[in-house]
Amino acid sequence: MLRISKLTDYATVLLAHLAEEGAGQRTAVELADTSGIGLPTVSKVLKELQRAGLVVSTRGARGGYALARPADEISAADILGAVEGPLGLTECATHPGQCGLEPSCRVGRSWQRVNLAIERALTDVKLTHLTGRDGPAVPVPDLAIALGSRPGVRVRA
Repeated sequence: MLRISKLTDYATVLLAHLAEEGAGQRTAVELADTSGIGLPTVSKVLKELQRAGLVVSTRGARGGYALARPADEISAADILGAVEGPLGLTECATHPGQCGLEPSCRVGRSWQRVNLAIERALTDVKLTHLTGRDGPAVPVPDLAIALGSRPGVRVRA
Protein backbone atom coordinates (compact mmCIF):
# COMPACT_ATOMS: atom_id res chain seq x y z
CA MET A 1 0.00 0.00 0.00
CA LEU A 2 1.22 3.48 -0.83
CA ARG A 3 0.66 5.83 2.07
CA ILE A 4 2.04 9.19 3.14
CA SER A 5 3.52 9.47 6.62
CA LYS A 6 1.80 11.22 9.51
CA LEU A 7 4.39 14.00 9.28
CA THR A 8 3.49 14.64 5.63
CA ASP A 9 -0.19 14.68 6.58
CA TYR A 10 0.60 17.14 9.39
CA ALA A 11 2.64 19.29 7.00
CA THR A 12 -0.35 19.50 4.66
CA VAL A 13 -2.66 20.45 7.55
CA LEU A 14 -0.27 23.17 8.73
CA LEU A 15 0.18 24.54 5.21
CA ALA A 16 -3.60 24.58 4.79
CA HIS A 17 -3.91 26.68 7.97
CA LEU A 18 -1.26 29.07 6.64
CA ALA A 19 -3.11 29.25 3.30
CA GLU A 20 -6.40 30.36 4.90
CA GLU A 21 -7.73 33.72 3.74
CA GLY A 22 -6.16 36.47 5.83
CA ALA A 23 -3.96 34.04 7.79
CA GLY A 24 -0.85 36.19 7.53
CA GLN A 25 1.85 35.03 9.89
CA ARG A 26 1.04 32.47 12.56
CA THR A 27 3.17 31.31 15.44
CA ALA A 28 3.90 27.66 16.05
CA VAL A 29 1.73 27.89 19.19
CA GLU A 30 -1.22 29.28 17.18
CA LEU A 31 -0.82 26.55 14.57
CA ALA A 32 -0.68 23.88 17.27
CA ASP A 33 -3.85 25.26 18.87
CA THR A 34 -5.83 25.60 15.64
CA SER A 35 -4.68 22.30 14.11
CA GLY A 36 -4.75 20.09 17.19
CA ILE A 37 -1.22 18.89 16.45
CA GLY A 38 1.22 18.91 19.38
CA LEU A 39 3.61 21.86 19.58
CA PRO A 40 6.82 19.76 19.36
CA THR A 41 5.53 18.12 16.18
CA VAL A 42 4.39 21.46 14.73
CA SER A 43 7.85 22.92 15.38
CA LYS A 44 9.58 19.94 13.78
CA VAL A 45 7.36 20.01 10.68
CA LEU A 46 7.68 23.79 10.28
CA LYS A 47 11.48 23.47 10.32
CA GLU A 48 11.29 20.86 7.53
CA LEU A 49 8.94 23.08 5.51
CA GLN A 50 11.22 26.08 6.03
CA ARG A 51 14.28 24.07 4.94
CA ALA A 52 12.40 23.12 1.78
CA GLY A 53 11.45 26.74 1.07
CA LEU A 54 7.70 26.24 1.52
CA VAL A 55 7.37 28.54 4.54
CA VAL A 56 9.28 31.54 5.78
CA SER A 57 9.72 32.56 9.40
CA THR A 58 10.16 35.87 11.09
CA ARG A 59 11.64 36.17 14.56
CA GLY A 60 10.51 38.51 17.27
CA ALA A 61 7.36 39.53 19.10
CA ARG A 62 5.42 39.86 15.85
CA GLY A 63 7.10 36.91 14.23
CA GLY A 64 5.72 33.66 12.99
CA TYR A 65 5.42 31.50 9.92
CA ALA A 66 3.85 32.23 6.54
CA LEU A 67 3.75 30.55 3.14
CA ALA A 68 6.86 31.29 1.10
CA ARG A 69 4.78 31.52 -2.07
CA PRO A 70 1.08 31.48 -3.01
CA ALA A 71 -0.85 28.29 -2.24
CA ASP A 72 -1.53 27.69 -5.94
CA GLU A 73 2.24 27.46 -6.50
CA ILE A 74 2.85 24.79 -3.84
CA SER A 75 2.25 21.26 -5.10
CA ALA A 76 1.57 18.00 -3.32
CA ALA A 77 4.92 16.87 -4.77
CA ASP A 78 6.61 19.83 -3.04
CA ILE A 79 5.06 18.86 0.30
CA LEU A 80 5.96 15.19 -0.05
CA GLY A 81 9.48 16.06 -1.13
CA ALA A 82 9.95 18.41 1.83
CA VAL A 83 9.05 15.78 4.40
CA GLU A 84 9.75 12.42 2.79
CA GLY A 85 12.37 13.15 0.15
CA PRO A 86 12.13 12.23 -3.53
CA LEU A 87 9.36 9.91 -4.67
CA GLY A 88 10.63 6.44 -5.45
CA LEU A 89 8.38 3.42 -5.71
CA THR A 90 11.37 1.21 -6.47
CA GLU A 91 15.14 1.63 -6.28
CA CYS A 92 15.41 1.88 -10.07
CA ALA A 93 12.71 4.56 -10.17
CA THR A 94 14.75 6.76 -7.85
CA HIS A 95 18.29 5.77 -8.87
CA PRO A 96 18.35 4.24 -12.36
CA GLY A 97 21.47 2.18 -13.05
CA GLN A 98 22.18 1.28 -9.44
CA CYS A 99 20.24 -1.97 -9.20
CA GLY A 100 22.14 -5.16 -9.96
CA LEU A 101 19.03 -6.71 -11.51
CA GLU A 102 18.44 -3.95 -14.07
CA PRO A 103 20.15 -5.67 -17.04
CA SER A 104 17.77 -8.63 -16.82
CA CYS A 105 14.76 -6.97 -15.19
CA ARG A 106 11.54 -6.95 -17.19
CA VAL A 107 9.49 -4.71 -14.86
CA GLY A 108 11.82 -1.82 -13.97
CA ARG A 109 10.84 0.40 -16.86
CA SER A 110 7.17 -0.09 -16.10
CA TRP A 111 7.71 0.92 -12.47
CA GLN A 112 9.64 3.95 -13.69
CA ARG A 113 6.63 4.89 -15.86
CA VAL A 114 4.28 4.50 -12.90
CA ASN A 115 6.64 6.54 -10.69
CA LEU A 116 6.77 9.32 -13.30
CA ALA A 117 2.98 9.35 -13.69
CA ILE A 118 2.48 9.64 -9.94
CA GLU A 119 5.09 12.38 -9.76
CA ARG A 120 3.32 14.33 -12.53
CA ALA A 121 -0.06 13.87 -10.82
CA LEU A 122 1.33 15.09 -7.49
CA THR A 123 2.88 18.10 -9.23
CA ASP A 124 -0.50 18.97 -10.75
CA VAL A 125 -2.27 18.91 -7.37
CA LYS A 126 -1.72 22.24 -5.63
CA LEU A 127 -2.23 23.28 -2.01
CA THR A 128 -5.39 25.10 -3.13
CA HIS A 129 -6.74 21.74 -4.36
CA LEU A 130 -5.82 20.05 -1.09
CA THR A 131 -7.61 22.73 0.92
CA GLY A 132 -10.71 22.51 -1.31
CA ARG A 133 -10.56 26.20 -2.25
CA ASP A 134 -10.54 25.56 -5.98
CA GLY A 135 -13.40 23.09 -6.51
CA PRO A 136 -14.11 19.41 -6.06
CA ALA A 137 -11.69 17.56 -8.33
CA VAL A 138 -8.48 17.79 -10.33
CA PRO A 139 -8.22 16.25 -13.83
CA VAL A 140 -5.08 14.16 -14.23
CA PRO A 141 -4.95 13.02 -17.87
CA ASP A 142 -1.23 12.17 -17.77
CA LEU A 143 -1.83 9.58 -15.05
CA ALA A 144 -4.61 7.98 -17.07
CA ILE A 145 -2.49 7.84 -20.21
CA ALA A 146 0.64 6.63 -18.42
CA LEU A 147 -1.24 3.83 -16.69
CA GLY A 148 -3.22 2.88 -19.78
CA SER A 149 -6.60 4.01 -18.43
CA ARG A 150 -9.26 6.04 -20.10
CA PRO A 151 -8.59 9.79 -20.45
CA GLY A 152 -10.51 12.05 -18.08
CA VAL A 153 -9.64 10.19 -14.88
CA ARG A 154 -10.25 12.53 -11.98
CA VAL A 155 -8.50 12.55 -8.64
CA ARG A 156 -10.42 13.76 -5.62
CA ALA A 157 -8.47 16.42 -3.78
